[in-house]
Amino acid sequence: MSDILKSIILSIVEGITEFLPISSTGHLILVNQWINFEGNFGFYFNVIIQFGAILSVVMLYFKKLNPFDKSKTQLQRQQTINLWSKVIVAFIPAAVLGFLFADIIENYLNNSIVVAIMLFIGGILILVLESNPKKVKINNFDNLTYKTAFSIGMIQCLAMIPGTSRSAATIIGAMILGTSRQIAAEFSFFLAIPTMAGATAYSVLKMIKGGVTITSHQWIVLLVGVIGSFIVATCVISFLMNYIKRKDFKIFGYYRIVLAALIFFYYYV
Repeated sequence: MSDILKSIILSIVEGITEFLPISSTGHLILVNQWINFEGNFGFYFNVIIQFGAILSVVMLYFKKLNPFDKSKTQLQRQQTINLWSKVIVAFIPAAVLGFLFADIIENYLNNSIVVAIMLFIGGILILVLESNPKKVKINNFDNLTYKTAFSIGMIQCLAMIPGTSRSAATIIGAMILGTSRQIAAEFSFFLAIPTMAGATAYSVLKMIKGGVTITSHQWIVLLVGVIGSFIVATCVISFLMNYIKRKDFKIFGYYRIVLAALIFFYYYV
């Protein structure tokens, strides 16, 4: 299989799974059992193509996230600045813990069994939450306090364990803390910007520090992956926001449990 075809397949997996509560890292680890690149390039590829997913959020929510939009009133610009401030506060726990434990997690937890366990646990939590929904207290970002934002950020740190899902952790955490399903999903998207940008930057720095060289061919493969994840993630975000207006997240909980069972079956039976 050519590297370009591998890049397209992996970018589709990344784009579909990044913002759905089913774990993009977990799926990439699983897919990489059969589709992978030579050497360490595969690891860096999986992280760097997240940049495409970041761009999809920026594009779809550019007006909402742009504090310099002249069409906004002074109040609206201040609300945008406040939103960014809450996103940064929520990002702090992941920035600190990621810096301290990223290498340990990479070396000891990046395997299919850990992914299966966390997929199963996350699936159960989704079903429990949706069967016993919390009372909604936060229907807009103005009512989202810095304390709640920081708490969501702490819960996001669970996603450092492969298979947990960053979007699942933040969405479930936000809903437990009283946000509406829509606010939980959108805050998860916005929080992905600094979180994933930080992970990408950290990987690039590791590449430079480790003396890893990227060939011209690999740059093309990376570019294809970033573009692919951008296109697919854009479609998935639009789908998810329309989906949650009518339905809950139970389908994703069932999917996680079934996938976990299939992984256990594959490795042990």
